[in-house]
Amino acid sequence: MKNNSRKYFRGTTIGLFLLGLIAITAFKFSDQKAEQKKPNFIFILTDDLGWTSSSQLMNDAVANSKSDYYDTRQIQRFASKGMRFTNGYAPCALCCPTRRSIQFGQTPARQGDADFKEKYHPDFNKVTAIPQMLKTISPAYKAAHFGKWDLRADIFPEDLGYDESDGNTGNRNGDLGSSKETKWTDFFVTTDPKRIETITDRAMNFMSRQVKSGHPFYLQVSHYATHVDFQAKEATYKKYQEKKKGEIHDNPAFAGMLEDLDTGIGKLLDKIDELGIAENTYVILMADNGAVEFIPPVKNKFDHPSTFKKHTNSYPLRGGKWTLYEGGIRVPFMVIGPGVKSGSQCNIPVAGWDLFPTLSDLAGNKNSLPKDVDGISIKPLLQKGDQGMIKRPDDEMIFHYFGKPHSAIRVGDYKLIKFWKLNKIELYNLKDDLGEIHDIAASEPAKVKELESRLMAYLEKVHAEVLYPSKNKVKKSNDDDDSDE
Repeated sequence: MKNNSRKYFRGTTIGLFLLGLIAITAFKFSDQKAEQKKPNFIFILTDDLGWTSSSQLMNDAVANSKSDYYDTRQIQRFASKGMRFTNGYAPCALCCPTRRSIQFGQTPARQGDADFKEKYHPDFNKVTAIPQMLKTISPAYKAAHFGKWDLRADIFPEDLGYDESDGNTGNRNGDLGSSKETKWTDFFVTTDPKRIETITDRAMNFMSRQVKSGHPFYLQVSHYATHVDFQAKEATYKKYQEKKKGEIHDNPAFAGMLEDLDTGIGKLLDKIDELGIAENTYVILMADNGAVEFIPPVKNKFDHPSTFKKHTNSYPLRGGKWTLYEGGIRVPFMVIGPGVKSGSQCNIPVAGWDLFPTLSDLAGNKNSLPKDVDGISIKPLLQKGDQGMIKRPDDEMIFHYFGKPHSAIRVGDYKLIKFWKLNKIELYNLKDDLGEIHDIAASEPAKVKELESRLMAYLEKVHAEVLYPSKNKVKKSNDDDDSDE
């Protein structure tokens, strides 16, 4: 009897051990499966691409919200797969502040310009960037940044959690030899315009490796195109030399470069399909700022549109790059992904600083975001479009440009612009006046007072440089067409 008890005990012990081993193995397997189910994110950032600088209609209700000359069939394909935001905003009318803003989910007004390099030094570890945030949600995430970085600080992509990158790159890394004096007229025929082929190949290679190894990933593809200098493949340049020019857009060199960029975007979409990851991958497409209003730029870019002999490249929007008019900050902004309705349109305003909290939300973050994040998750909009419920702090969007200092605040359909050196304020109702033609500041003094007060309150809260000038000396680098931006 005792001998049988011992056998029973041994058998039970071994059985329990095996059950425990199976349970642990099953737990690890389910944990690995959970990691694999974390969504992938691909963020395609284009340079100097205006709201109307594609053949895709940006707003179904605005007939001329697309180009009358450029051909971007892959951007059209992108739109057909996902959601267009008719009121999608770049954080600034300039590339560098926008790129900083996106990484940390903060407005350029909060981050500063001259003080950015000191405040965001990687040794300080006071702020969190997108890759770092995703890795706190799941250490399985891998991140890469290819193309133009241009934060203009002592920060490399790897300092912010990227596992692979092209380094601390800027505009010159995408150029082929134009000078400050000739960059608006130089044109180059090349097989790899603006390194589009190289950047795209590196991006696709990264995607393939992560899928093979089972890692969820964040991939940022930051194109040098369509920034000057102008570069295109011979065939695309020839196509637009022979094509009838539009009344708004008419530059064959720019058009060829844009179509080559468009082809690169299409290759990434093809790769997603080839890898079979579309059902678990979000793809975001936006521009760092609006189009250059004329080629070459003009000095009087802030003048009323009626003073120009022809429409700007941003028409029907006013202004372009370097201005906080809609042409400078309203940009193509589209998202493809699980649960996002194909070919849909959302009219609720969103901005580049919303990407950080949105990716956090989509990745299943259970923790609170840092208090200094200005953006909000737009996940409800991706799921329900205009019926989605989001609540922006104080229901306002704040923009600031450092070069010729001016700030803007949008609340509902109203937008106020404050020009600091001119001591001038303009007010527009975008619902009735998309082109910002009719300044209604004089006729609505109460609204001016309200919005200016709200703008000033935010700038005070973030200790903005425009109120508290920096003691750091910086080379003037973001002024008009003399800039390398």
